[in-house]
Amino acid sequence: MTTPQEHPALSADEKQRYARHLILPEVGRTGQERLKGASVLCVGSGGLGSPLLLYLAAAGIGTIGIVDGDVVEVSNLQRQVIHGSAWVGRSKARSAAHRIADLNSHCRVEVHDVMLTIDNALELIRPYDVVCDGTDNFPSRYLINDACVLLGKPLVYGSVQRFDGQVSVFNRGPGRPDYRDLLPEPPPAGEVPSCAEAGVMGVLPGLVGLIQATETIKLITGIGDPLDGRLLVVDGLSMRFRELRLERDPDRPAVQGLIDYSQFCRGEVAPMDSISVTALKELLDSGAEDVVLIDVRNQSEADVAVIAGSHLIPLATIRSGEAMEQVRSLAAGCRVFVHCKLGGRSAQAVEVLSQQGIPASNVEGGIDAWAQQVDPTMARY
Repeated sequence: MTTPQEHPALSADEKQRYARHLILPEVGRTGQERLKGASVLCVGSGGLGSPLLLYLAAAGIGTIGIVDGDVVEVSNLQRQVIHGSAWVGRSKARSAAHRIADLNSHCRVEVHDVMLTIDNALELIRPYDVVCDGTDNFPSRYLINDACVLLGKPLVYGSVQRFDGQVSVFNRGPGRPDYRDLLPEPPPAGEVPSCAEAGVMGVLPGLVGLIQATETIKLITGIGDPLDGRLLVVDGLSMRFRELRLERDPDRPAVQGLIDYSQFCRGEVAPMDSISVTALKELLDSGAEDVVLIDVRNQSEADVAVIAGSHLIPLATIRSGEAMEQVRSLAAGCRVFVHCKLGGRSAQAVEVLSQQGIPASNVEGGIDAWAQQVDPTMARY
């Protein structure tokens, strides 16, 4: 945070713009100047990053950094409200920066049009006062957390899935909880589906992102009671909020450096046969009669897009054993290939089938890779 001597003065235009803040005794001129003098890095400019960035900019954060190497896709627009249709296929970070410039020209935006990695994380995070996690996967969350711990940066965490969300403030000071106190070890690979696989109610990232923005503003201005040592859990269907206490585990090993987070979250993965979508396409086009393609997604996903000739058998019915006889019947004398959306659930299905004596191959990248590499007309979700 900036020290009192470093607080930049507000211009006449800024005083008018932030008038509703200035008349709040808790914020006032000093708080607004702290916001102007602060720098915040948002990793991700998607569902969570959209409201975060918009409201941080509107609040008058002086410097906002955006780390995102992805591009805007049509399916993003259901929840990533900082982007518009004209930016589809173009840089998310630059799209967000363009919107912020229109919203508040007093904000300095630093665009980092890259993905955060172990090679650049410390360099990118170091100049900022506060870091906000707007990512949607475990490797990124552990990477951001560990980098913030090493650099002594407070981290405002948020996550969403389906109708549920979580928010907390990590690493606020020595001995305070961080993400590893919430989740010491990552869940088994594929056990927790991503939003791309499980779906998310479009407004939920907005709700969670706004809470993240609120916590960030509180940290910078020094007002209120931050979610330090508290995990706020949101149930969007019942519209109920629960609070869980979170304490630092004194026996947990300290973070010593950055690691291979993809491997850390993947764990030990048994080798399995796999096939690319292009090779699968050639096999299907060959007319081979001994090829069976099993789709382990859910019906709601199949309503969006299917690969012709596939058999829809959701993973849950394979795990429970309910569909095992159906699979055995299809597999008799045939080569079995399994796909899902991205390849995670199908890998789990291949493992279960293997345990039941049914050999199968995993389709790499799933139907999403098929849509990109084989059939560009297919709807992506």
